[in-house]
Amino acid sequence: MEEAKGLVKHVLLVRFKDDTTPDQIEELIKGFANLVNLVPPMKSFHWGRDVSIENAHQGFTHVFETTFESTEGIAEYLPHPAHVEFSKRFLPRLEKVLVVDFKPTTVRT
Repeated sequence: MEEAKGLVKHVLLVRFKDDTTPDQIEELIKGFANLVNLVPPMKSFHWGRDVSIENAHQGFTHVFETTFESTEGIAEYLPHPAHVEFSKRFLPRLEKVLVVDFKPTTVRT
């Protein structure tokens, strides 16, 4: 197995509050995506809605995945003014959130 050199994935599973409108969710997603342009160690952003047929989502409806150059990059991202300001809009709209950071590992067979 080969661990990615330095790269770290920062994954959020979220459920928005019931009173959050689709337009509000869209604006929040655009704001999250824009952080790639504002926070240098943030290298990519992807998101999606739960589409699992297993019904094991535990109420989480959306997934957000960002890639950072290193764990130090995440440490730089968290207090970054752009992230702090975005979080003030994003976090109050969440019913629940789970955050996991991991270093991707490739399995060679």
